[in-house]
Amino acid sequence: MAITARVVRAHKTGGPEVMQLEEVQLPAPGQGQALVRIESSGVNFIDIYQRGGQYQLPLPLAMGVEGAGVVEQMGPGVTELRTGQRVAWTNLNGTYATHAIVPADRLVPVPEGVSAKLAAAVMLQGMTAHYLSYDTYPLKRGEWCVIHAAAGGVGLLFCQIAGKRIGARVIGTVGNEEKATLARKAGAQEAIVYTKTDFEPEVKRLTGGGR
Repeated sequence: MAITARVVRAHKTGGPEVMQLEEVQLPAPGQGQALVRIESSGVNFIDIYQRGGQYQLPLPLAMGVEGAGVVEQMGPGVTELRTGQRVAWTNLNGTYATHAIVPADRLVPVPEGVSAKLAAAVMLQGMTAHYLSYDTYPLKRGEWCVIHAAAGGVGLLFCQIAGKRIGARVIGTVGNEEKATLARKAGAQEAIVYTKTDFEPEVKRLTGGGR
């Protein structure tokens, strides 16, 4: 059954003023797809790059690349989901909306105790922090790890994974003392305020020469 959804779209590139709230007709989910009622949408710098034209995508552009919500319908062949299940996803445009059609294999179950707001906010940044910790370079317990912008969205998750989960010795670089406190709480053993201290010699001092 088709559904009327409200979607934020941009028909041309530019600033926030190009975004428009529109009603669109979504078809019933097809093979391997699910209809999700969106409860929360993540907001990222990539949204600005897409809207502004730095990342060129076909227009009109449905805004938002990560979201969380509840499965309302499933298309043929979908067996791993159930109606009413809480899910999240990323790297698919169209999450500034009330509903979206999403490939079922891109949906991640949201555990009990994790809010839709948190699930929508953590997907893209969490994946980034995860692959940096496990794939780009597989960190090991006791190894030194320098994380720039350690109090940002990716940085805080990176500190948690590298410092608390893996047990690496994390040095975070931040812009002020308030951010240094956030980085330490997230798992950084040391926090360098780069507006006061040159981080390169300080890292060498803390690590005994970069070993």
